[in-house]
Amino acid sequence: MSKSHIRAVGPDEKAERAEPKTVLEAAESGDRVAELTAMRRVIARALDNENTSPRDLAALSRRQIEISKEIDALRRQKLEEERESDISADEEWSEEAI
Repeated sequence: MSKSHIRAVGPDEKAERAEPKTVLEAAESGDRVAELTAMRRVIARALDNENTSPRDLAALSRRQIEISKEIDALRRQKLEEERESDISADEEWSEEAI
């Protein structure tokens, strides 16, 4: 059996960031946020590339903004779903609780 390289992060340490996925890896994983993040990274590289055609910059910029908004919306939705799952069912009334 192989030894696991997973361990808890100490109080004075920061967790190492995982290497970003390629668009293909992210798409195959089924993780929509990871897929959009990988796409945003590809577009950002193209925007920073001096060889990118000026006529393509407007479309790339527009798409970059759209992807960022979609990522934000998906993350907000996930947080909202997590909050809703934390809400417990109705509890019995207790006079002593007042």
